[in-house]
Amino acid sequence: MTTERKIKNIFTQGPIPASFIADSIQKHDTKTNIGGHSIFLGQVRADVIDGNKVAAIEYTAYEEMALEKMHQIREDIFAKYPLVCMHVHHSLGKIATGEICLFVFTSAAHRKEAIDACTETVERIKAELPIWGKEIFENESYQWKENI
Repeated sequence: MTTERKIKNIFTQGPIPASFIADSIQKHDTKTNIGGHSIFLGQVRADVIDGNKVAAIEYTAYEEMALEKMHQIREDIFAKYPLVCMHVHHSLGKIATGEICLFVFTSAAHRKEAIDACTETVERIKAELPIWGKEIFENESYQWKENI
């Protein structure tokens, strides 16, 4: 029997706190059918581009479309892998270098499925969601980030 999952809001204003990530992990200790978790944390890098150092990235999104697309990605991943659960959180707004901007957390009975599902989810988020990042440099100039 397939259950239709509801559209979930993946967006968080500002950086994703380490305490939130830890709490998310801790909440799974009662789910004893899980044998493996996979977690991806995206962190803003202090890249140097044409001599300018990135200080932050300001994320914006076409939220309604992104949430619909993420729902489809979630459905596809659950159909392909035997997951127990999946959690996705993406930052919006200005995120400083060193802060977490993406948190993907997959859980399954076995590690391979959790790892493969997490990897595919991250790659599809980067390729398919209408989310844009404006790299803000230390000198306050900016450029739009390529999503690679």
